[in-house]
Formats: sequence, C-alpha cells, structure tokens
Amino acid sequence: MTEFFFWLFMLATALLIPGSMLLLGRSFAKKPPGEINGGYGYRTARSMRNRQTWEFAHAYSGRFWVRAGRPTLAVSLVWMALLFGRDIGTVGRLGTVLTVIQLVPFLAVIPATERALRREFDDFGRKRE
Repeated sequence: MTEFFFWLFMLATALLIPGSMLLLGRSFAKKPPGEINGGYGYRTARSMRNRQTWEFAHAYSGRFWVRAGRPTLAVSLVWMALLFGRDIGTVGRLGTVLTVIQLVPFLAVIPATERALRREFDDFGRKRE
C-alpha cells in the first residue's frame, strides 16, 4: 500500500512541470502580465525593454511551452505508468530522472525566446524592419 501512495505522490510531482508549462503557456500566449515587472512572467533584460518586447516574449514563450508541454506530459504519463507497481527506490530514482529530463524543455524556452527577441528587435527594443 505504501508503494502505491508513493507512486501517486511521484505521479503528481511528475505532472507539475508539464502542467505548469501548459497552464502558464496558454496564459502567457493569450495575455502577458499587465505591467512590465520583475516578479511575474518571462523576465529578462531584453524582454523588459518596452511593452512591445514584453508582449512578444510572453507570446513566444507561451507558444513554446504549449508546444513542448504536450509531448512532455505524454512522456511523463507513459513513464509513470511503466513505474506502477515497482518498489519505492525504483520509483524514486526513475521519477527523479524524469524530472531532470522534464527540465530540458522547461528551461529551453529561455535561449529560444532570447534568440527570437534578438531576431525581431534591435538592441534598443525597436522592431526590426
């Protein structure tokens, strides 16, 4: 019984990253946070230069997370289904490996969005022609 509850805990934990990617991605793609701020949203120096870069960065990163979140969620569900019924040590180790793998698309949004910002805007935040 303990193994089952631990597996449920690990399943819930494994769904946090892809779930966050999908929920925040949809939110950011639709509407960025109201004001440019350093506390919430996609926050880098390049994205916070002006309103236009702020909105572009949120729309781009939101779409990226939604596109990357779907396969990440699918892989996570299959991975955890394969771990069902295993001992606590195996579920814990392989669940940790899954979390590290999930961090790749979760963090890949940063270089991808920064490249897109560089491609779309000059060093002063003005849209390139």
